[in-house]
Amino acid sequence: QVQLVESGGGLVQPGGSLRLSCAASGGLSSINSMGWYRQAPGKQRELVARITSGGSTYYLDSVKGRFTISRDNVRNTVYLQTNSLKPEDTAVYYCNIRVAFVNHWGQGTQVTVSS
Repeated sequence: QVQLVESGGGLVQPGGSLRLSCAASGGLSSINSMGWYRQAPGKQRELVARITSGGSTYYLDSVKGRFTISRDNVRNTVYLQTNSLKPEDTAVYYCNIRVAFVNHWGQGTQVTVSS
C-alpha cells in the first residue's frame, strides 16, 4: 500500500519561498513519475510540476523559472522548491506518485501567499 506524507506548506508573503516535501513508502517497485498538483478554491486541480523516472521534468507555464521539482531516489521523496511566490499560487498542493501507472495522492498541504 503506497502512502504519501506531505509537509512544508504554510503562509508566506508575496516574493517568499517554501519547500514542499512528499515522502513515499510501501509498494514502490515501479515508480513512473512523481509530481505536484494544486487546487485553488473554485478551480480545477492542475498539474504544477512532474519528474519522471528518467529525470525528465514538466512545469506549468505560470511557474516556470520560479518552481523547481527534484527527487531523492534513496529516500523516495519528491520536493517542490517554490520561489518568488505570488498570491495566485495560493492553493492546496497535492503530491502525486504514479506507480505501475496507478495514481496515488497525498493528503494535501495548504500554501497561502498573502501580505
